[in-house]
Amino acid sequence: MIDAALRRLVDPALDAAGGFLSRRGVSANAVTLAGFAVGLMALPALALQAYGLALACILLNRLADGLDGAIARRRGATDFGGYLDIVLDFIFYAAVAFGFALADPAANALAACFLIFSFMGTGSSFLAYAVMAAKRGRTSTARGPKSLYYLGGLTEGAETIALFVAICLWPGWFPQLALLFGALCWVTTATRILAARRDFTP
Repeated sequence: MIDAALRRLVDPALDAAGGFLSRRGVSANAVTLAGFAVGLMALPALALQAYGLALACILLNRLADGLDGAIARRRGATDFGGYLDIVLDFIFYAAVAFGFALADPAANALAACFLIFSFMGTGSSFLAYAVMAAKRGRTSTARGPKSLYYLGGLTEGAETIALFVAICLWPGWFPQLALLFGALCWVTTATRILAARRDFTP
């Protein structure tokens, strides 16, 4: 919901860092893969209830997710780079929820399953819209130059990061926060379906 506004605040710093890395030959895909590897380390950290370490891995992953786009804008974006970025993002999101299920199955497993279920709604509605938008030549730069059409919603990247920070800081509240966020994800999915009906119905 606030991604477009947030980008105007963080893009200057990301672009400067991306330019620095680009001039030293670092590729966007390398940053994407490195960030994903670090992000996946949150899974065993969460399983061991090392929430501070997990939070550090999550934040580094999100930093890499911003840097790879900044590098791509300098070196030239590719379709494979955009594909790799979005696929690994969704795997990472599910991994965090799975990590909390492993941390305390009795307390967290049901809420974690619901959160992953809800991510399927937001992910599929987002990607299916992007496919149809590309078929019709639709573009958007509200969230900066992207490899595919980014349709907004109530729960976007910034809100997901906020959730991950909150559940790492207050892990005892994971079930309640996951159920609440999952419900908001279904609001996002519904609004995207309505947007698709509006935009893609002849």
